[in-house]
Amino acid sequence: MSFSSLGLSDNILKGIRAMGYEDPTPIQLRGIPLFLEGRDLIGSAQTGTGKTAAFGLPILTRLDKPQNNPRALIVEPTRELASQVETAFRDFSRYSDLRTTVLYGGVKYGKQNDELERGTDIIVATPGRLLDHVSQKNLTLKNIEYLVLDEADRMLDMGFMPDVKKIIQHCPEKRHTSLFSATIPPIIETIIQWAMTDPETVEIGMRRSVAETVSHAVYPVAFDQKNDLVLALLDKVDYDSVIVFCRTKVGADRLGSMLKRENHSVAILHSNRTQAERERSLNGFRDGKYEVLVATDIASRGLDVANVSHVVNFDVPQHPEDYVHRIGRTGRAAASGDAFTMMVAEDRQHMEAIERFIGKKINREKMEGFDYKYTSLFDDGKHASPPRFRGGSVGRGYSFGMSSRKGGGRRKRR
Repeated sequence: MSFSSLGLSDNILKGIRAMGYEDPTPIQLRGIPLFLEGRDLIGSAQTGTGKTAAFGLPILTRLDKPQNNPRALIVEPTRELASQVETAFRDFSRYSDLRTTVLYGGVKYGKQNDELERGTDIIVATPGRLLDHVSQKNLTLKNIEYLVLDEADRMLDMGFMPDVKKIIQHCPEKRHTSLFSATIPPIIETIIQWAMTDPETVEIGMRRSVAETVSHAVYPVAFDQKNDLVLALLDKVDYDSVIVFCRTKVGADRLGSMLKRENHSVAILHSNRTQAERERSLNGFRDGKYEVLVATDIASRGLDVANVSHVVNFDVPQHPEDYVHRIGRTGRAAASGDAFTMMVAEDRQHMEAIERFIGKKINREKMEGFDYKYTSLFDDGKHASPPRFRGGSVGRGYSFGMSSRKGGGRRKRR
């Protein structure tokens, strides 16, 4: 089935096509029709299974035209997730006049107050800041028609359940409610019984595996040598296109600027870029204008980018499932791909959690000819015999795919 067969509006389908989405994921296939039928929905699914579109696309279809008062509310546990969801809603609705506003703590109230005063249709928020706005009478939830509690188990772990209950009490009793959670512990079951009406459950298995066509390596390095090492990797790798993932938006901007100064053709993608900037970056990367895309995890989910030969984790992801989604950008459609991860001492536990999650030990590597500073990671005794990748050797018998392009060596920079 295609998105066009799910009953979504023409404007939203146009936005989906512009984003490069092709086929619905399982949770979208099963969840969107139920949502459009008006059924309350429980989605048992991990981050990265496509659940944002599973609730976002039908909400945008049902809201249809702007009314400049909040009619949909999506509650997220962290500002990072709230920002990602708000970006997705803006992308989905680019051909409609619906407005989305994101509310989270750690920033001043001024810009958020200004957006609320101008009027908005959709609120994406973290619990604490949302209740602050409600208590200050900057916002009312009395017109909410669609309530989404996303990543409910993470909100429980972070102690947000009392705030979530207050939020529900501020919403109208007659509404559509959906809840998404990787697990359903007893407290969340209590919320379901209290806040939802005859909900339908859609369970989607958690993806822990990575494609067998992807080869992996971890490069331990001192923190202040990460920039030098990523340059060395790109100088020696024979790539078609590379996505370099950073943990933060500021980090992505800094790394992208540095790579540009070193004459790499680079696009930058994160949620603080304008819609026009994101489209230029993504389309330029797809078309081959840019050979390197520096991005936050906004690019690890949902975006359809084919023919990515290499993924570089400049920062180790803090959640193991994010590693799977990042690496899923390469080795697609049975093509081979390479995944390199730079690890500093502070990343040791995160890397071990990733390996437990995917059930696989990833070899630690050192690049020949690179002038390493000492790091305690070199004392771990984990430098196993390196795997054989495509083509010739770069370090410790390691290959970056030199035989995959005629003549070997790095792709010519424009």
